[in-house]
Amino acid sequence: MNAARDAAERRARATAEIVARTGIDAAMIERLVRHFYERVREDPLIGPVFAARIGEWEPHLQRMFAFWSSVALMSGEYHGSPMEKHLPLPVDAGHFDRWLALFEAAAREICPPIAADHFLERARRIAQSLEMGIAAGQGVLLGRDERFRRTGS
Repeated sequence: MNAARDAAERRARATAEIVARTGIDAAMIERLVRHFYERVREDPLIGPVFAARIGEWEPHLQRMFAFWSSVALMSGEYHGSPMEKHLPLPVDAGHFDRWLALFEAAAREICPPIAADHFLERARRIAQSLEMGIAAGQGVLLGRDERFRRTGS
């Protein structure tokens, strides 16, 4: 058997199971991402972090559709390195808490409960991983349940 074909078939089965269980599809992902980033752009804490780096929003949103498709549906659509993009950002635990709060509010507004829960479980893991990576990039090794706080935050 061809390993690439087997992997593609496993991915397709996993995606189909997630879609059947949660109702998540590309249209829901797009609605969620657009709604979430509308809130982000208006937010006084994290909005400026994004505004300083994103000149054209539509290309960013398109990348985020692919990212969340890969994260939520295991679609394999996203081919990037989120950690690399986030390492230089001037963010800490407070920023991740706000990001999660905005994402949860958007998910609860846009998605049925099972889909929102699915997205949120993944969003929490992503936020934790990015926070740990950014801390490590600043020479801080976080212990269990520790949060990264920049000096002066």
